[in-house]
Amino acid sequence: MSDPIASETIAAFQRDGAVMIPGLFAGQVEALRRGVERNMKAPGPYAAENLKETEAGRFFDDYCNWQRIEEFEAAARDGRIIAAAADLMQSRSVQLFHDHVLVKEPGTSKPTPWHSDGPYYFVQGRQTVSFWVPLDPVEEASLRLVAGSHRWDKPVLPTRWLTEETFYPDPDAFMPVPDPDAEGMRVLEWKMQPGDAVAFGFDVLHGARGNTTKQRRRAFSLRLVGDDARYVERPGPTSPPFPGHEMQAGQRLREDWFPVLAR
Repeated sequence: MSDPIASETIAAFQRDGAVMIPGLFAGQVEALRRGVERNMKAPGPYAAENLKETEAGRFFDDYCNWQRIEEFEAAARDGRIIAAAADLMQSRSVQLFHDHVLVKEPGTSKPTPWHSDGPYYFVQGRQTVSFWVPLDPVEEASLRLVAGSHRWDKPVLPTRWLTEETFYPDPDAFMPVPDPDAEGMRVLEWKMQPGDAVAFGFDVLHGARGNTTKQRRRAFSLRLVGDDARYVERPGPTSPPFPGHEMQAGQRLREDWFPVLAR
């Protein structure tokens, strides 16, 4: 049995939308490093390079590979991680949405743009959690999150990272992407060791600093949903798109595509 998440941590997650849990993925670090290398050698159909030709370094990301990379599935089925997700979401059920790999090689100065994941997805609900897990020590190339942004009245406009174009054809349905530093928002940020995890909800505004260090910054993310998560229609193709899913608005995610890890 795994240790339950402390009530103070759960309260902070519900209040701020994000917390850091030391060592939650510690038992998965070496396997996840192997999985990331396999992923980079054989990228999936959604892999992307997120730098323009004039920008130095390399910023690779890819997602939805758990079915072909066993190390990713093993992390998703780790009982300690599943229990932590249930505690944080205050949910009886935990369902896998997808995995995500993000690698910034040394000398990659480009930051990850400020964004919220929720508007890109076709799932909606308050009981959601992403775990962002560095596989290398992180001090400067860290994840940054705006406290309380999951409770904003309007979702943040999703954009395309490379071109900065609007993701959907109806930008009026969203609020403009803010500049948290210029606007004095409370930004959460932690120095982290491999296997530590930042847990945050899908609607939390977040970004990440560039990697100007001499070491790699490999990160693995796991996206999970709980009891109240339902399929929702968006004004265009989502990311991930999951073509042919055949779900209708208001339905729970189909279990043959999105495994239930706990009931």
